[in-house]
Amino acid sequence: MRLFVAVMPPPAEVAVLDGFVGARAPELRWVPPHQWHVTLVFCGEVPETVVPELTERLRRAAARTEAFPLQLAGAGTFPHQAARARALWTGLQGDVATLTRLAQRCAAAARRSGIDVEDRAFRPHLTLARARRGSVDARVETQRLGEYAGQPWQVTTVRLVHSTLGSVVRHDPVAELPLGAAEETR
Repeated sequence: MRLFVAVMPPPAEVAVLDGFVGARAPELRWVPPHQWHVTLVFCGEVPETVVPELTERLRRAAARTEAFPLQLAGAGTFPHQAARARALWTGLQGDVATLTRLAQRCAAAARRSGIDVEDRAFRPHLTLARARRGSVDARVETQRLGEYAGQPWQVTTVRLVHSTLGSVVRHDPVAELPLGAAEETR
């Protein structure tokens, strides 16, 4: 199973951002709004036999993290030079330090489950689109979306997601794991 761990923005925030994005540049392959998420850790291909252990370790990592506020805001590209962009994203404001700790805890949970995750710095973002081929000039989109600022929301869960690639990409939830404060109120 191809898995990743993510924070999902609330549907209302997805709808507002979707409306703000408006017309989509055709040279970009836009991620469908119902698939927008903030990846905490990409696990890659994981044997189904490992999923229960991974889920339990992620549950414990989530339980050690209190709920926290986030907000979608701004825009940027990978690489940083928007004239040669391979990906267009919106950024995050709010308690990004806690989000980063949560990502580190989730990556550690995956490693302890025997999953070889990438060892690189966490760069919090929500990918909106990717270049169809090579790179594109996304300066216009970056400048326009750079003015975006959504409403803050409270992050109360993380999601383990099964990603199926193909002509239609599917993201199916495997587990919804409550954060510390959220778990106490259930």
